[in-house]
Amino acid sequence: MNDDRATVRDVAARAGVSPSTVSRVIKGDYPVAQSTKTRVLRAMRELDYVLNVHARALSGASTKMVAFVLDDVTGPSFAYVAKGVEQQATAEGRLCMVCATNGDPARELAVVEAMREQRADAVILVGGGALDDAYRERMSHFAHALDKAGSRLVLCGRPPLGDDVPTTVVEYDNEGGAYAMTSHLLSQGHRHIALIGADHPGQASTTKLDRVRGFVRAHESFGVPYDPDLIVPAGFDRADGQTAARRLIALGARFTAVFAATDMVAIGVLAALREAGLRVPEDVSLAGYDDIPFAADLSPGLTTVRIPTEELGRTAVRLALDRRQPQHVVLGTHIVVRGSVGPATPR
Repeated sequence: MNDDRATVRDVAARAGVSPSTVSRVIKGDYPVAQSTKTRVLRAMRELDYVLNVHARALSGASTKMVAFVLDDVTGPSFAYVAKGVEQQATAEGRLCMVCATNGDPARELAVVEAMREQRADAVILVGGGALDDAYRERMSHFAHALDKAGSRLVLCGRPPLGDDVPTTVVEYDNEGGAYAMTSHLLSQGHRHIALIGADHPGQASTTKLDRVRGFVRAHESFGVPYDPDLIVPAGFDRADGQTAARRLIALGARFTAVFAATDMVAIGVLAALREAGLRVPEDVSLAGYDDIPFAADLSPGLTTVRIPTEELGRTAVRLALDRRQPQHVVLGTHIVVRGSVGPATPR
């Protein structure tokens, strides 16, 4: 098959300059007179010149791109982190590429490797990371490889890989948010609190583990024992929450409050409670985590933990592209009190 795409030599001939001058304009690594640069850019437009990213990578030039890697593009909280990434990337003169992994650690590793080959300026991983040693070792390898290539691995909303691993880390106080919400429920007199969305067996993630830790620590602070049977493994979406809550109700479990690991899980729990004829908050109080935009529009409004999602995205890009700034930042979380939590009532 013939390839009729314009080449650097074609652009040079159209602009009346040498091929090396065209290369300098493309790379932006050497001063070129503005009039010459204008002629080259005009020739590129007229010829519909498309940059060969593989050749550019071989030349050692940056692709002026940041990659945003997340589990699920439909997740509301992820969408707002992505918005922050895109806003800051645009402000920094970078394109933003979004890659979804569907929660598969192997897929995540493959995406990071592909972005390393494309010489992205930063590869931003969002959400909880896997906890197994093989995954951490492989990710640490990529962090070193990206750093050597002048790029950066950014951990957004997850903890560092280790002091000797060159990464940018932008966390939020995940455990602290769970601690604050559980403390709020305990302060309302709840002594039987279900935590739905803890984890699937064998699929531990840093996000879920930190929320369990905050839940347990709050009980310890209040001197209230927690019931391990009320820590219910589930995914992070609506259907998971509804299924887990139905199961809990069918078993006749004793609880006066539910702390859902995400707002989407909370929406599913709310549906299951209503199916069972239970009122919120009169019969069961309900809390979530994330403060997605429509949490306030539920009836009653959802009490939840607010994550600074857009700020996470903006900070991740800003720090990755400016290593003079601190490379490990922890942003705060806080609870937002609405109508879904009330005083405990016996069940």
